[in-house]
Amino acid sequence: MLLQGKKGLVLNVTNKNSIGWAIADLANQQGAIVGVGAQNERLQEGVDKLLAGRTGFETVQIDFSFEDQYETLAKDVERKLGKLDFLVHSVGYAPKDALTNRFIDTTLEDFQVAMNASVYSFIRTVKELEPLLNDDASIITLSYIGSTRVMNNYKVMGLCKAALESTTRYLAYELGDRGIRVNTVSPGPINTISGRGVSGLGNFIKSVHEVAPLKREYGQEEAAGTGVFLLSDLSKGVTGQIIFVDSGYNIMAV
Repeated sequence: MLLQGKKGLVLNVTNKNSIGWAIADLANQQGAIVGVGAQNERLQEGVDKLLAGRTGFETVQIDFSFEDQYETLAKDVERKLGKLDFLVHSVGYAPKDALTNRFIDTTLEDFQVAMNASVYSFIRTVKELEPLLNDDASIITLSYIGSTRVMNNYKVMGLCKAALESTTRYLAYELGDRGIRVNTVSPGPINTISGRGVSGLGNFIKSVHEVAPLKREYGQEEAAGTGVFLLSDLSKGVTGQIIFVDSGYNIMAV
């Protein structure tokens, strides 16, 4: 029970295929009390179905598009969970046009929406919840190899993930004096709602499975295992890192 006696928060969960849900589910199985976030009332219904019959969960809501909801989130978390031992940021969004049009045609509005949802939400959430984080707490976010390689149809999200990875390093530095660790998990392509926003996802997943050294399928379960390791005390010496969970695809030259 790697997380026995710990409490944490996973923001946000959309459905059973969300990587955030896989992490929340495994963290709970490993003994943690987990707060699970939903964007709004409609998506809250789906989260409630996932939690039906389960114990050790709480629910919160936050739409990262609205500044006033960060303060409300902090109040809800303090009331329902108290101090936190871990925080998982599982958020990413870009308007469809920013993924399908030429990258050079990205509008300022779409750029700002994507960066706010995918990167600033991480900074702002950590700032708001910092007083609730215990010393030696662990924070993780989720990235993708499109941060450093040109991936067809990923476009502005590649910039967002690059900024997110840089954010991880700066937060790791600023929070390190309290023993708070900040790391990034970078799974390969996985069939999630956000992933399906990238055209050709199915074919790319198949090609990655064929090219990666392990030559096998992987998914939410592997990402969750690495996530829970980083949330646990087993990773007390790890911070500011990007951990790839893609069967080794990231080492290949293709």
